[in-house]
Amino acid sequence: MRILALLLMLCCGTAAMAQGTLRIGIGDDPDALDPTLNRAASGRQPLTAVCDKLFDVTTELKLEHQLVTAHEIAADGLSVTLKLREGVRFHDGESFDAEAVAFNLNRHLTMQGSLRRTELAALAGTEVVDAHTIRLLLKSPQAYLLLINLAERAGMMVSPKAARDAGERFALHPVCAGAFRFVERVPQGRIVVQRYDGYWNRANIHLDRVEYLPISDSTVRLAGLRSGELQIAERLSPTDLPQLRGDARVTAVATPDLGFHSIRFNMSNGPRQRIFGGDIRIRQAVELAIDRRAMVQALFEDQYTAGNQFVGPESAYYDKAHPVPARNVARARALLREAGQPNLTFTLLVPSERERQEAAQMVQAMLAEAGITMKLETQDNTSLLASSQRGQFDAVFSFWSGRPHPDGNSYSHFACAGPLNDSRYCNPELDALLTRGREATDEAERVRVYQQANALLVRNVPHVVVWHRRTFTGLSKRLAGFIPHPDSTIRLVGLRLN
Repeated sequence: MRILALLLMLCCGTAAMAQGTLRIGIGDDPDALDPTLNRAASGRQPLTAVCDKLFDVTTELKLEHQLVTAHEIAADGLSVTLKLREGVRFHDGESFDAEAVAFNLNRHLTMQGSLRRTELAALAGTEVVDAHTIRLLLKSPQAYLLLINLAERAGMMVSPKAARDAGERFALHPVCAGAFRFVERVPQGRIVVQRYDGYWNRANIHLDRVEYLPISDSTVRLAGLRSGELQIAERLSPTDLPQLRGDARVTAVATPDLGFHSIRFNMSNGPRQRIFGGDIRIRQAVELAIDRRAMVQALFEDQYTAGNQFVGPESAYYDKAHPVPARNVARARALLREAGQPNLTFTLLVPSERERQEAAQMVQAMLAEAGITMKLETQDNTSLLASSQRGQFDAVFSFWSGRPHPDGNSYSHFACAGPLNDSRYCNPELDALLTRGREATDEAERVRVYQQANALLVRNVPHVVVWHRRTFTGLSKRLAGFIPHPDSTIRLVGLRLN
């Protein structure tokens, strides 16, 4: 019934769909549409349309300018001077300038609930040189890490006036300086943005309107794509691909993903930490009862990669001394007996998306063979993230979309004060390594540090990484100009509907 209802929702919009309207099926209904507060990967899609960033990254994950036209790193690495693009205006008509950049960076650092604070941890302050020049002052020589983070949500610029006037309500109507202005949001229904005629790069924007439709089931996203109601369907499952091969109206593109899927344990967050927060043997037993390779083969036709670290096996930062462990049910049972938990029972929070639902059911069956009862509790993605933050979970099936620098896959998640560390795992030795990784300017040293950090996490098992994804994006043949990026974010510049 849910699939039928979603198909009807897609069909109902056909009559009203004007020429030049792009409809994108996204995997989840995002949380706050505020760059400072947004956490869900799906939120990056509409925010990228509405909010330009200081920097962006290329398909090769190289830094490139967006609202910045030039930058210079000081010889001592303790400051970066940014030259800003002139003539840029926010959607409320306010000018984008150095004062606006200073406001945004300070907002990221000081706003209650900010998820950008640790991404800008190296920032000591800002110095406005003139209207279109700002100097970023650093606590330590972490210039490259800071700049690569400014190519993500930390670099998205909102209108200072709109943010001050709206306060906590800003996320209901974000005002930025992107190619599209926010129009409306219908929870669990759609997010609509309209082309902004005052955009600095308007000549390369060929769409009038974009509608983002949250559809958690990839089968339904695929059906919408094939029917012509969607022109882009993000995050298709490998099992969807055979249906595209015989359809001349659609195609799919693939790119390796930077992130990971993992089962996170509640280590020290509220009263439900008691199951996994103590004896490491319980966490080890859960890991050994799971056959990652069998999951990837059975569920994803070997299109994903079995993993056990916050970077994939192909990464230079992967710790090869600790490869993906083989399943060992006998050892898992023995560890549970040693820990005094021969009949372990816990609940796993799972979002409603098909991939993690099917994977959770497979894990459930695997754990049962080791005497472990894992109950499944389904929540929509926004509720699941809120439950994770509040510590209302034993374990949660999480997804991280990944970042070009390994810091983006590690510090926020595993540092003691990391804003995404819902497990509340805290290891001072790991914190020291992650800080060294941030400060390392030599690539060889950075590799050594992150391999040591990976080794610590593999030994302590605060989570169980199960796979690294390839991102499959379904496209209508009517759409031209689409370029897939490893960060899975859809760029609208240059896209046209034929």
